[in-house]
Amino acid sequence: MNLSIEKLKAGDLVEILAPAKSIEKIHVETAVKTLEKMGLNVRVSKHCLGQFNYFSGTISERLSDFQNAINDDEVKAIFCARGGYGCIQLVDKLQWANMLRHPKWIVGFSDVTVFHQKLGSMGLKSIHGTMPLNFALNSSQSLSTLNDALTGKTYSIKAEPSKYNTFGSASATLHGGNLSILYSLLGTDDCVDYTDSILFIEDLSEQIYHLDRMFYALAKAGVLNRIKGLIVGGMTDMKDTAIPFGMSYESVILSHFEYRKIPICFNFPAGHINDNRALILGANVEFNVNTTGSELLFL
Repeated sequence: MNLSIEKLKAGDLVEILAPAKSIEKIHVETAVKTLEKMGLNVRVSKHCLGQFNYFSGTISERLSDFQNAINDDEVKAIFCARGGYGCIQLVDKLQWANMLRHPKWIVGFSDVTVFHQKLGSMGLKSIHGTMPLNFALNSSQSLSTLNDALTGKTYSIKAEPSKYNTFGSASATLHGGNLSILYSLLGTDDCVDYTDSILFIEDLSEQIYHLDRMFYALAKAGVLNRIKGLIVGGMTDMKDTAIPFGMSYESVILSHFEYRKIPICFNFPAGHINDNRALILGANVEFNVNTTGSELLFL
C-alpha cells in the first residue's frame, strides 16, 4: 500500500473545517484569501462557521464535515480552522479507511495533535502548522514553510542558540505536537511508536510542576529512552505556583535527560507563537544542535 501523500499543485481543492472550538468568520475569510494566493481552490465546510456552545457545532455536525472531507477524493488537504478542545470527541467516530486509500494532508496544531497521533499510528504523515485562526498574525516563515511542506519542497528550519541546548546530531522520524495532548494519549491505541524518533513538543499556559509530571509520565512509558532527539518549541506563558517550584521549565526538561545524552534544542520556532513554522510529522529528518544553534532538515 502506497501511503505517500500527493504534492499539492495549483488548482488543487483544499477544505477548511472546524473540528473543535468555534471560530469567527473574519479568520476564515483571511485564510481563504491566503490559500488562494498560494494557488489553491478553497472550500469552507458546511458547519465551519457554526456555533454550539463552545464548539463550532454538535459532535455529529463536526463529524459530518470531517468525514465528508476525508471521503472526498477531490480534497487534497484538510485545514483545521483552530484548536481549543474537541478533536478527541471525533477521532474514534471517524472512518479513516479512505485516508489509507487516498492519503491527504491534515494541517493544524494544538488540539489537532489528536489527529496527528492517529495518523502517525497509521503510518501517515501530517503537518503540524499554522491554522486559519492565526494566519493574519503569523510570520512570513510560518506560511512559506507551510507552502513548502504542502508542495513537497526540501526545506530546513533553524533556531538560535540557547544556553540550555545539548549538542549532538540525529537522523530519525519526527513525531510530536502539543505536550498536554501527547501526555493524554500515552498508552492509548492512538499513541505513536516513538522508537528511534525525534520528539517535538510545545505547550501553552501550563504549570511548571505539571510539565515535570508529564515528563515523568513520558519516562515511565518508556518514551524518553526510545527517542534520539528532543525539539522544544514554544513553551508559551508557562505558570509557576505561589510558592515557586524552584526550577525553570528548561531545567525541568533537562533533569529528565541527566543520564541520557541526546541532542536537545529549546526555543524552536513552532507552537503557540507567531513564528509557527510547519513541521512534517512522520517525515525522515536530520536534526543538528551545535554552537551556532539548531537545524531541522526535512529529507
